[in-house]
Amino acid sequence: MDPTTDNAGNTGNPGTARAALEALRAEIAKAVVGQDPAVTGLVVALLCRGHVLLEGVPGVAKTLLVRALASALELGTKRVQFTPDLMPSDVTGSLVYDTRTAEFSFQEGPVFTNLLLADEINRTPPKTQSSLLEAMEERQVTVDGTPRPLPEPFLVAATQNPVEYEGTYPLPEAQLDRFLLKLTIPLPSRQEEIDVLTRHASGFNPRDLRAAGVRPVAGPADLEAARAAVAKTAVSPEITAYVVDICRATRESPSLTLGVSPRGATALLATSRAWAWLTGRDYVIPDDVKALALPTLRHRVQLRPEAEMEGVTADSVLNAILAHVPVPR
Repeated sequence: MDPTTDNAGNTGNPGTARAALEALRAEIAKAVVGQDPAVTGLVVALLCRGHVLLEGVPGVAKTLLVRALASALELGTKRVQFTPDLMPSDVTGSLVYDTRTAEFSFQEGPVFTNLLLADEINRTPPKTQSSLLEAMEERQVTVDGTPRPLPEPFLVAATQNPVEYEGTYPLPEAQLDRFLLKLTIPLPSRQEEIDVLTRHASGFNPRDLRAAGVRPVAGPADLEAARAAVAKTAVSPEITAYVVDICRATRESPSLTLGVSPRGATALLATSRAWAWLTGRDYVIPDDVKALALPTLRHRVQLRPEAEMEGVTADSVLNAILAHVPVPR
């Protein structure tokens, strides 16, 4: 096979890559009704080599969404159900003694994949949550002093339930900051819910995506071509200053005890470039920054307790900041 051609049969040039990634929505729609913003967010994360935190009540197809994305992208995927008794080695892997050779060999954990679904990540203790930190940040796992690189591309898609706190361990700020995006998965509209039930009544099986018609429409070569094109997307000094002003405004907000760090500003610039490229432009405009500000920044700020008691949310604070910060012309 030609090295520039992936398993989906695409050649990996920027034009083909954009068309292939746009086709993801139609392919995933064969399994998931609605959720276009979440699909777009997952694609943006792949383009930026970032990770995604999916938040929504049980039963809104968070797991199905990630599985459908993996099937449509011809990527390897593994799922880990996070539980209170899960150990770090259950995620990263461990050394196993081989009686035949009288030596220890490394047994890879589920983190050695392209797309890791960390289901209900807030149900496992901080010790196991932190086992993902090195993998997410350094793209490697160190066991017994030996660093072991992870496959490329690599993305962690973690899910959590926002309404149930009993028996959960909230993610610390240091780990939340490692997620490029936090995507909220809403309940479907009435018509979307009717569509879901109609599909199930017609024999749709969410555990058999092949039978639902989900096929690979993009692959690693497309992602590499797209990432190269995103890296060439122009950013004017005015746009850079706009991103900085938004992030600095969060640090001065009276409703927040924690504002966005420079890492968050870098993330917002990266996601804005990816969104600009996906929409067909080779330069970033203020609307791109506004479109990605909430999913990129909402998990990087912390509300004051008194503001939270008054019903203020991270999204409402960010929306007020976006309305206040002058937009470059």
